[in-house]
Amino acid sequence: MESFRTEIENPIVQKEIIDLEKKIHLFRGGKIDDERFRSLRLARGIYGQRQEGVQMIRIKLPYGKVTSEQLVRITKVSDEYSTGRLHITTRQDIQIHYVSLDRTPELWANLAKDDVTLREACGNTVRNITGSELAGVDVNEPFDVSPYAHALFQYLLRNPICQEMGRKFKISFSSSDEDTALSYLHDLGFIPKIVDGVRGFKIMLGGGLGSQPAHAELLTEFVPANQIIPTAEGVIRIFDRYGERAKRMKARMKFLIKEMGRDVFLDLVEKEKKAIAFETYEIDTTAFDGPIPEPLLEVPQVTIEDAKEYEAWKKSNVIAQKQEGYYAIGIKVLLGDFYTDKARLLADLIKNYAANELRFTLRQNIVIRHVKEENLPFFYQELAKLNFVDLGYNSTADITACPGTDTCNLGIASSTGIAEELEKVLNAEYPQYLNNQEIEIKISGCMNACGQHNMSAIGFQGMSINSGKLVAPALQVLLGGGRLGNGSGRFADKVIKIPSRRGPDALRTILNDFDTNANGQKFLNYYDQKGEKYFYEILKPFADVTNLTEADFVDWGNADNYVKAVGVGECAGVVIDLVATLLLEAKDKLTFAQESFDEGKWSDAIYHAYAGFVNGAKALLLSENEKTNNHAGIVDLFDTVFIATSKIELPTTFRELVYQINQNEPSEAFAKAYIQQGISFFDTIEKYRAQELANA
Repeated sequence: MESFRTEIENPIVQKEIIDLEKKIHLFRGGKIDDERFRSLRLARGIYGQRQEGVQMIRIKLPYGKVTSEQLVRITKVSDEYSTGRLHITTRQDIQIHYVSLDRTPELWANLAKDDVTLREACGNTVRNITGSELAGVDVNEPFDVSPYAHALFQYLLRNPICQEMGRKFKISFSSSDEDTALSYLHDLGFIPKIVDGVRGFKIMLGGGLGSQPAHAELLTEFVPANQIIPTAEGVIRIFDRYGERAKRMKARMKFLIKEMGRDVFLDLVEKEKKAIAFETYEIDTTAFDGPIPEPLLEVPQVTIEDAKEYEAWKKSNVIAQKQEGYYAIGIKVLLGDFYTDKARLLADLIKNYAANELRFTLRQNIVIRHVKEENLPFFYQELAKLNFVDLGYNSTADITACPGTDTCNLGIASSTGIAEELEKVLNAEYPQYLNNQEIEIKISGCMNACGQHNMSAIGFQGMSINSGKLVAPALQVLLGGGRLGNGSGRFADKVIKIPSRRGPDALRTILNDFDTNANGQKFLNYYDQKGEKYFYEILKPFADVTNLTEADFVDWGNADNYVKAVGVGECAGVVIDLVATLLLEAKDKLTFAQESFDEGKWSDAIYHAYAGFVNGAKALLLSENEKTNNHAGIVDLFDTVFIATSKIELPTTFRELVYQINQNEPSEAFAKAYIQQGISFFDTIEKYRAQELANA
């Protein structure tokens, strides 16, 4: 494994890959606890899967953008370390499966050669920043949000404020008021606006899905573009400090805002401004502003043999860009899964005949950009060779589904199997829905909503259902969710639970009723008119478990009888609460603080020192069997347990010492003093701990 170390140009990336390799060796040697190692690997995109001994690797691709070179690099990695299958996620990442843990440093090093990262793709970090796939070409956009999404991604990557939060944090950038990046479901959602000629964003705050979906609240109607990074940093800092850490199911920001209230939360964000290095942060958009490059090769002239099929494809899958004469092509990817052989040919196609860029979409599809109108026949011909011209891009028949029981520890019932079956039903029996972009169908294998089932017009959630002593796979049917635009949306109602094998008939019943009785109404309006009880009654016959057949006990896509088997989820890494480990981490944080100081990064140095204070205090509180649930609680409890009782003496209260972080600007002088205070505090608690152990 020595060879990759000298081939990475970025010394920061090289250092963290080598560090990962060392941590794996320590873990294999029993020097790092399993739970602590889990937290470390998750923050590096390495995720346990349902099958023991192998890992899922999540490749982080901000707003889904990828060049041909990057796509080829991903295919090489998948072929060498995985199975050759690429899975597009609902956050525009690529996932590959069945990877050996010991080979992950090599894998990462290979990806880094084309500036592709695994960093912070999983774990308690800022996850992949998503964006509308048409950003930059959207006819309705006020301006291209891509450079702003990219700048925020770059700013937050490896930023100490978001490395070990209580839970994951999600950010989106929509291209217009259509809000196709679903701002209302995100911790921070950005919608572009122009006010008095100034570019900026409406910002939504504190949304999320999961088992308890919450609609985001309005943070502000308009923030100038040069303030979005300081604003995001302020929000993340407060979430890091006050967010729940003990109760994982209550640790998302939506719960924190509900608990303390929007106004109190934003007041804390306002008070944090002094600690942030920038009042404004100008974002350079020039890399995104240039003219569309001409194709490298002359596009061959082709003759379309079936004009009817070609025109149907254009109507369904081709989108006019805001740039006159150019079009985007949507590729419908069943379940988000495609293979490296096709990916390499697709990479060649966009490099030679388009503008060397495609984007993976929130609905697990692919968009090719910047295709000249006269070249559409050629692209149709070439994509047809790859079986990439299926009709129904972004339509009702374009079903979103998470991996479910295929690979996920948390999957209860198959989401991919039922998705395939429902698409067959739609294609064969309801061709009119291949161009319907109003009704979306989404499926999740469990309540955590990775398939976004509970914001969809028609949603299905994997469950189980009892029939005597037997257990059958089941689906909860949800209806009435949807995106309304400009930061607004609605969540679906849980209507009824049915055996999974009856899912296709349930869908037929819903669509037949709508086709017969809606009289031209939109689906959501029709649902509101009829109400949840009406749909419960028409679906009720499918819920009867007294007449199950042998087939009902076999899940879609499986040959054997269903067995409910749910493992431990890793959607947010677990941080082990061992005193020695936390003290070691506190010392590491102070080392990181000094390194950042030496590099002239005063703000980063200060935040690392802050983390050192908190980790050290938490270690001693745990040694006293005191329970802690967030950073702010740790600070207050340390004063109560140690300072007020004079067990430990400090020049001030611990609260005053730590919260200098938001009372001072991030200057060189303050960074130097704060780090020294952190080192002094660590020496004090280390001596206290040593004395306690000696007296034990």
